[in-house]
Amino acid sequence: MNVKCIDRLKVASLLFVLALVTCPCGFAQAIADNPARRVASGDTPEAHLGAGYEDLKNNRYEAAANEFRAALALNPKLVLQARFPLAVALFELHQAAESRHEFEAVRRVVGDHPNVEYYLGRLDLMDGRVDAAIQELNKAAVKPPFPDTAYQLGSAYLKKHDLISAEKWLTKAAELAPNDSAVQFRLSTLYNETGRKEEARRALGRSEQLQQRDAEVDKLRLECNQKLDRGSLDEARPVCDQLYDSNDADRLTMLGTSYGEHGDYGDALKPLRRAAELSPDSPQMQYNLAYDYAQLNRFAEAREPLAKAVKRWPDLFPLNALYGGVLYNLGEERPAYEALRRAHELNPQDMNVAGSLYRVTLSLGKESLAAKKYTPAQQYLTEAAKLRSQDPEAHRLLAEIYDATGRRAEASQERRLIEKLSNLNNAKPN
Repeated sequence: MNVKCIDRLKVASLLFVLALVTCPCGFAQAIADNPARRVASGDTPEAHLGAGYEDLKNNRYEAAANEFRAALALNPKLVLQARFPLAVALFELHQAAESRHEFEAVRRVVGDHPNVEYYLGRLDLMDGRVDAAIQELNKAAVKPPFPDTAYQLGSAYLKKHDLISAEKWLTKAAELAPNDSAVQFRLSTLYNETGRKEEARRALGRSEQLQQRDAEVDKLRLECNQKLDRGSLDEARPVCDQLYDSNDADRLTMLGTSYGEHGDYGDALKPLRRAAELSPDSPQMQYNLAYDYAQLNRFAEAREPLAKAVKRWPDLFPLNALYGGVLYNLGEERPAYEALRRAHELNPQDMNVAGSLYRVTLSLGKESLAAKKYTPAQQYLTEAAKLRSQDPEAHRLLAEIYDATGRRAEASQERRLIEKLSNLNNAKPN
C-alpha cells in the first residue's frame, strides 16, 4: 500500500467515524455526485456537509473546505461534523497554519481525541517540531485512529535519530500494513543508519516491488471504474475481478466498494465478505458488508456483523443507524428503537434517522396504548411528538391516553394543539 492508498483509506475511515449527517449511506457516499442535486437540497447545514463529505472523498479539498465553512456559518456548533473535516481539508491543501488553527479549535471543544492528536502530530512533524510530534503521535497511538499512525510515529523517531524507538514503531507498521511500500522504504533508511546493509537492500527492493504493484492496482481500479461507469457489467467483471486477492483486505475493499458504488451489490458481496473476515477489528469493513447485505434485502445476514460491531463500537453513528434500520426491517421494533435512539443521540441532525426513530417510536406507542399500558405508551408518544413536532398523530394518541386516565385538562390541551397543527398543515401550499 503506497502513500496514496493510505490516504484514500484514511479518508474513508474518517468519513465513517464522523457521524454522516445526510444519510446512513454505505461506501462513504453522503449525497449524489452531481452538483444539481446539491443545489436542490437547499442552503442548509446538512446540504453543505453532504457536499463537503463528497468533495473530501473525491480529493476536492478546496471545494470541501468551502462547504464546511458554509455549514459552520449556518451552525457553528458542528465541531466534529464540520470543523474537524475542514481542518483535514486544509491539511491536505498544505495550509498548515490554517489547519492547525482549526484542529486546536476542535480540541478546545472535544478535548483530547486520537484523530486530533494524529493530525497535530503530523503538523508538528512538518514544522520540524519533532519532540512535539512524538508527544502527540504517542497519544494517538494508544487508540490509533488511522492505519498509518505507527508509521508516522516511527518516522518521527527516525527523524529524531532515536533508532530503537523508530525500529519498534516501523516494525509494528510493517506488521499492520505488510504491503505498504512507504513503510519498507523507511525501514531501509533505518537499517542503513544502523549499518545493516543487507536488510536495507532487501527492504528497499521490497518497497520498489510494492510501488510497482500499487501502480498496477491503481491502473486496474481506474479501468474497472471506467467500465462500470459505462454500465456494462459483462465488460467490467473480467477487469474488476483482477483486483480480487483473497489475502489483501484493502484490495478486496477497493473491489467491493467499486461494485457497490455502481449499484452492483451482488458482485460486491464476495470481496466485502472476505475483507470483513480478514479485518474483524475494522468497524468500517463490518459496516460495508452489512450494508451490502441490506441492499440485497438479506437483513438476517446483515444483522450478524452489525450486532458484533455495535457491541464492540457502541459510539459509532453509522453502525447504530444501519443496525436500527436492519432490525426494523426484521420486525424487531424494540431493539430497532434502542439502536435508532442511540444513533439519534450521537447525531441528532440526521433527518433520516430521526424519521425512522419517529416511526418506530410511534408504532411502539400505539402498541402499548392498545394493550392499555398507559405509562410506557405516554413515554413513547411524548418522545414521538418531540421528534416530529408538526405531526398531530402523536398528540391525538396522547389525548386518548389522557382521556382513558381521567386527565381531562391535559386531553383538552392536546386537542387544542392538534387543531392548531391541523390548521397550520392545511395552510401550507401543496
